[in-house]
Amino acid sequence: MTIEHNDQAGLREVVRVVVRETLEHFEKSQNTDRIAYTEPEAAALIGIPRHSLRDARLRGEIEASKIGRRIIYRREELEDYLARNQI
Repeated sequence: MTIEHNDQAGLREVVRVVVRETLEHFEKSQNTDRIAYTEPEAAALIGIPRHSLRDARLRGEIEASKIGRRIIYRREELEDYLARNQI
C-alpha cells in the first residue's frame, strides 16, 4: 500500500498536531514551575541516560550544583545545554 503525496502531507500535519498536544499535556501534568532537578530527573527530562549527563557535567559541558549529597541542575541550564548540542 502506498500513500499519495497529498495524503502524506495531511498525515504529517495530523502527526504534528498530535505530538504538540501530547507535549502540552505532558508539560501541564509535570510540575514545570520547578527551577531545578536532581541528576536522574534532569537526565529523564532531556531524554538522555543519567551517565551521559554526569559525563557532560564532569567534562564541564553543563553546570550543576551540589546540595547535600545531590547534584542539582537548573532548568535553564538544561535548556541551554540542549540548545548548544543541537545538530
